Amino acid sequence: MPNSNKTKIHIGLIGLGVVGQGVWKHLQKHKTDLGRRLGVDLILKKAAVKDPARERSVKLSDAQITTDPMAVAKDPEIQIVCELMGGTTVAKEAVLVALQSGKTVVTANKALLCDHGPELFAAARAGGGQIFFEASVAGGIPIIKVLREGLVANRFSTICGILNGTCNYILTRMEREGQGFEAIVGDARKLGYVEADESLDLDGWDTAHKTAILAWLAHGRWIATKDMAVEGIRDVTLHDIEWAGKLGFKIKLLAVVQRDSASGRIFASVQPTLVPRSFVLANVDEVFNGVSITGDVVGTTVYIGRGAGQDATASSVISDIVDAALDLRNGGCQSPLPTDNPVDLLTLDEIRNCYYVRLEVKDKPGVLAEVATLFAQKDISIESVLQTPACDKRSAHLILTTHITTGKRMADALQEIARPSGARQNPSAYP
Repeated sequence: MPNSNKTKIHIGLIGLGVVGQGVWKHLQKHKTDLGRRLGVDLILKKAAVKDPARERSVKLSDAQITTDPMAVAKDPEIQIVCELMGGTTVAKEAVLVALQSGKTVVTANKALLCDHGPELFAAARAGGGQIFFEASVAGGIPIIKVLREGLVANRFSTICGILNGTCNYILTRMEREGQGFEAIVGDARKLGYVEADESLDLDGWDTAHKTAILAWLAHGRWIATKDMAVEGIRDVTLHDIEWAGKLGFKIKLLAVVQRDSASGRIFASVQPTLVPRSFVLANVDEVFNGVSITGDVVGTTVYIGRGAGQDATASSVISDIVDAALDLRNGGCQSPLPTDNPVDLLTLDEIRNCYYVRLEVKDKPGVLAEVATLFAQKDISIESVLQTPACDKRSAHLILTTHITTGKRMADALQEIARPSGARQNPSAYP
């Protein structure tokens, strides 16, 4: 006989797109099992949508549909508000209203957290509400819980990860099939992998938003995207991928959060990066995500899974709903978050890497010497040089690898190296 004394927890969704429908579908499907395991009755009460007449994969009654996000945020019966609409305007307003009234918010909105995290968490503390955001980073990989709970004993020297499945899909197919960037991007668009605002994926901003969240969880400091080194994959060529392979590497769009052990300062970046083939992340392909975390207690751990898609993201959202339901049932917060920490940021002068540099130059005597002299003037030591003819036979590709140098020296060298008389195009450099 069903337990009629179960705690009833009402859930509202703001946004019923691909992810929202996945959440609604799986909560309905697993309602009985979740209720038995949690000792609560999860009730899907209402969803805010743009177009009530739109065809959807889940069925809702007229009473369960509204076009007003505030009708969900303000509903006195709804205890858990799932914000799945995206954006940072209406979504922010609705989330603040819910938090100020003491509700629990579950969100997958990395841009909202990155741009307004301090304000939102302050509102949660003031109103007695909570924010859960597992689905905001790495899709179905429970990386938020790993940092927040599983590795709480650690201080983190390095977090690096493939956090954008679209870019990873494009780079994987470029390497595998030998097709250029534009051709593969066209396929990605047809498959629905690319955001409507393509710069979010292709220029690295989606990854940067996620990187900011990881930096805050690990170190208690929100890093604005303007304070990160952010570069997307538009300029990665087939030549880069081929030469990286010859050197024993694969190119991945890598998010990195580093902490200097001596000063405690941190640095965040998003860049195409040469990853050694022997490293696990080099073999994370297609739309999959992977995150490597190095802590002072546990050492290095790696997490791999689907980084996007309806079911993977819905899995993380439902995980948060379960945690929120348990907190509500037990009358307290079981999910600690970091306190704000005014840790300083490292500068490019202090970030040290080896670099891969690609140049297209006029095929004439003296160009290599000119480039080598300029690098020497910037105190950058060249480790190896590879020269191959370019397609037009009047120019050549110079592929340089360097010994360890600072990001600032490399940036200064790249600015000047674009101006020698022999240079045919702006250079590219990847750590």
